[in-house]
Amino acid sequence: MDTITWPQKTRELHSNHFESTVWNDFQFRDDDIIIGTYAKSGTTWIQQIISQLIFNGQVGLPVAEMSPWLDLRVPPAHVKLEGLEAQTHRRFVKTHLPIDALVYSPKAKYIYIARDGRDVLWSLYNHHSTANEKWYGALNDTPGLVGPPIGKPNDSILEYYHQWLDQDGFPWWSFWENIKSWWDQRHLPNMMLLNFASLKKDLAGEIRGIANFLDISIDEAQWNNILEHCSFDYMKENATASVPLGGIFWEGGAKTFIHKGENGRWRDVLSEEDAQKYEQLAEEKLGTACAHWLKTGEI
Repeated sequence: MDTITWPQKTRELHSNHFESTVWNDFQFRDDDIIIGTYAKSGTTWIQQIISQLIFNGQVGLPVAEMSPWLDLRVPPAHVKLEGLEAQTHRRFVKTHLPIDALVYSPKAKYIYIARDGRDVLWSLYNHHSTANEKWYGALNDTPGLVGPPIGKPNDSILEYYHQWLDQDGFPWWSFWENIKSWWDQRHLPNMMLLNFASLKKDLAGEIRGIANFLDISIDEAQWNNILEHCSFDYMKENATASVPLGGIFWEGGAKTFIHKGENGRWRDVLSEEDAQKYEQLAEEKLGTACAHWLKTGEI
């Protein structure tokens, strides 16, 4: 039997969002679930699905509170770690770090969800352009900021798109290294790759696949409820429980955070040349196989 080479943490990331050292103090349990994504790639959707599987279709679950973004700078690390240590249910935590900036445990199960970068960018722009002063204050005016503060976005989503590509994820973080770092470890026995496009195409099948990977037996009597509670319409209508702090950081609240849930909105704005710029970069930065999977969900 081949010996497994587990990913090792090789660096720390600090920025207006990240504080990766928190992972050094996280005490893993044997059944922990770690949700990895870039951002705006279906993170909240996967959190909702996992909560429904663990809690067998219950309504009113405070998913955002139960499943914190561990490497976000705020609130302080000790607050999140103490909260997670006090949890008695199966824990599910999210991260937006590349895999080499967190601690990877053979004990845990890792689910990484990705999405075509053009769709990610359209959701990021909504997230950023509707953020209010509370959001900017939480990121820019709290202790631990590394690098420049994050500013308000340009009024043009087209300019925002080109800036994001030209400056490798600015003003967020690198899209390409995040995707590739997880893709390169896809062979690990405790990792599952998911794609936003696949969830849109076959939500029921993908949920059953997630349950199988997590060793969760589905209660068929609750299946219709689970499926309904994982639908976009249900999550939009009940967004407050799924969104950090109930959506107080965005104009319009939680329903602004859970915005469209659609792919392809960029087609009405980007020229063929603009769209091809992304395609060429994806091929260059990720390789043919990964770029194809990212676009289509097909491996």
